[in-house]
Amino acid sequence: MEARAPKNVDEAGYVFVDPAAYADEEYFHRACAMLRREDPVHWVESHGVGFNSFWAVTKSADIFEIEAKNQIFLNEPRPVLGSIEDDARAGKSGGLLRTLIHVDDPEHRDLRGVTQEWFLPKNLAKLEGLLADYAKRYVDKMAEMGGTCDFARDIAMFMPLNVILSILGLPESDYGRMLKLTQELFGAADEEMQRSADPTDIMAVIQDFFAYFTRLTEERRANPTGDMASVVANARINGEELTMMQTIGYYVITATAGHDTTASAMAGGLHALMQHPDQLKRLKDDPSLMNTAVDEMIRWVTPVKHFMRTATEDYRLRDKTILAGQSVLLSYPSGNRDEDAFVDPFAFDVGRSPNKHLAFGFGVHYCLGAMLARMELKAFFRELLPRLDHIELAGEPKWMKTIFVGGLKTLPVSYAVR
Repeated sequence: MEARAPKNVDEAGYVFVDPAAYADEEYFHRACAMLRREDPVHWVESHGVGFNSFWAVTKSADIFEIEAKNQIFLNEPRPVLGSIEDDARAGKSGGLLRTLIHVDDPEHRDLRGVTQEWFLPKNLAKLEGLLADYAKRYVDKMAEMGGTCDFARDIAMFMPLNVILSILGLPESDYGRMLKLTQELFGAADEEMQRSADPTDIMAVIQDFFAYFTRLTEERRANPTGDMASVVANARINGEELTMMQTIGYYVITATAGHDTTASAMAGGLHALMQHPDQLKRLKDDPSLMNTAVDEMIRWVTPVKHFMRTATEDYRLRDKTILAGQSVLLSYPSGNRDEDAFVDPFAFDVGRSPNKHLAFGFGVHYCLGAMLARMELKAFFRELLPRLDHIELAGEPKWMKTIFVGGLKTLPVSYAVR
């Protein structure tokens, strides 16, 4: 059967507003390749699809250029593609949530500084023992499961969850609740993960986060401990405590993106190794490739699908003029498969170097947890690969329907782990 492909650039542009398109990776990448080739700065007209119009930017160099112009292209008021109704609500209320991804300098710089110390190499190095212990726990779990599991659901979802929530200082009894809320937040467009088919239920999910983290903030202000939650709860910027909105926003972005994106990279990375057995053998035979292999997994999966920026002045990009007030969507998966930025970008290469991918963003908004994510992946695969005799698919993998953050939601595998 002939592979599905968009008929023209206008049809290709609608992949960015269609959660199902991200769950069909082959179609999505064909659409992006068409846009990169024929109209790399493409105007996506709303035409009744429920989203305000925007420019889709699909080339790596153009995404880097816009990310570097953070005084011209702002996160506010539209950091993530949402429906017309979402944009209207955000405009009236100042946003449902204010996290690091929602704000610009100087607020962004000040908020980032609250926990920047935690993510310095010298401090993250202290976590290597913890990460090795978690990696062993979950490879042992694979061994105990008798040679079959859904790797995405049984393993990949849990190791990063344990890591980030233990750093925050949440009790282990609440980890399941955080996982469910995260899936309902990022999987709101997926029938198997959403709370319900009612799009307004995303408000209820956010309210549940607010209720949980309001109590956490009050507890840590009354009885601070040595965890990251206490640092955030008691932080001061210019002598003032963080507002409750800033505090809760900090917790939400850390507790959700801090594990979900790494889980997607872990599941997608294993899937890529299974799809490319020569690369799996290469990495098993030469563990010194682990650093480049992990970055290649992250490029390959690109768990964060986009961010939006809004122009504060007219700006010329290639042959298009982005007008002040217009928004651009930065397509990271497209940039990470750009033929002008990578040698053979559709080849999975565990030794790829250089690998100037965009999966963590660029510039002032570069992901604060990038080094931690790499460390977690390295710890897991360093534990798994020497103990892995063989691994194969045991069913059809399925990707999450999303337009913002996501990856594999099921990866059934059969294997032998010592």
